[in-house]
Amino acid sequence: MDYSTSPTTTVSSAAVTGDHTPTTTSITRTLHRINHHDPLIKIQAAKDIRRLTKTSQRCRRQFSGAIPALVSMLRFPSVDAKAAALLALLNLAVQDEENKISIVDAGALEPIVSFFQLDNLNMEEHATALLATLSASPVKRSTIGASGAIPFLVETLNSGTPQAKVDAVMALFNLASENDNLNLILKAQPIPYLVNILNSSKKSSKISERCTAVLESLVGFEEGRVALTSEEGGVLAVVEVLERGSPQNREHAVGTLLTMCQSDRCRYREPILKEGVIPGLLELTVQGTPNSQTKAHTLLRLLRESPYPRSENEPDTLENIVCDIISQIGGEEQSGNAKQMLADMVQVSMEQSLRHLQRRALVCNPSEVSLK
Repeated sequence: MDYSTSPTTTVSSAAVTGDHTPTTTSITRTLHRINHHDPLIKIQAAKDIRRLTKTSQRCRRQFSGAIPALVSMLRFPSVDAKAAALLALLNLAVQDEENKISIVDAGALEPIVSFFQLDNLNMEEHATALLATLSASPVKRSTIGASGAIPFLVETLNSGTPQAKVDAVMALFNLASENDNLNLILKAQPIPYLVNILNSSKKSSKISERCTAVLESLVGFEEGRVALTSEEGGVLAVVEVLERGSPQNREHAVGTLLTMCQSDRCRYREPILKEGVIPGLLELTVQGTPNSQTKAHTLLRLLRESPYPRSENEPDTLENIVCDIISQIGGEEQSGNAKQMLADMVQVSMEQSLRHLQRRALVCNPSEVSLK
């Protein structure tokens, strides 16, 4: 039986249950139409699949059988067909690991990458969104990296729409978990674009977190460290995230700077110090995440004139380390800020210690609690 009597046939409201879930009959009809020989019927079926899978995890499973036909539509000459299939695949991939894998295995990457060469910003934006979604699957990250997508994702950081830039950062963030992909990302020279995005974004935002996380991975390579320090305002952008970012953003920022300093302290100590990093590091030693606190302490020790511990007469306390650094900082403003931050840090630390002692006292004397 041919369910597709005309190109404009859609899933009717009668074929949808009261909770807007399509019936088994309507799903079967749509799956039949996506495999129809008429391109217009296929396009409408793809639009229906996109609509029905937008918010329903159950529908994403039910329409997984449409993936091969949708992937074949990505190669149609019609831009409308490409776009309809691309958006349907995007919804099918959201929060569905099996569909992500099936889309890649069906050969979707080659046509998706080709969309970046169409000189069509909408198609580029849709392709970037799908790559960001597919790259959430750890299983397929190496395959996506080997597909040739990375240079286009990096270029999107520079010339894409605002939403495409967000999705490109997400895709690169996901792909950077694979060492082979990191080499490909480095070759595409993303650091100037990542710095620009950091400078134009709120330091506590998700896009800043992912940019800084990618930078933290890239500075594990000498090419990445050189690129960041060579980029005007590159180190400063990371320092600003360290100062004003969310706890997770700040952890990536201090990790970036620490990786640089540990790799070659003599080379990277001055570029880091001159951007006024000390106040932010002092705050992290008290108010950062446990990892941030550890990294901030380690970085402060590396930033002092001598990274080696003092003698027994001059213990290697945080205060002594910071005083060493302050004495070497040029400029009254930076030095003054660091001294004030040290005083504030000591005050906060004392208050935290006092609260800790009070909590211990309550535990040791539970009878006192009942009197309140």
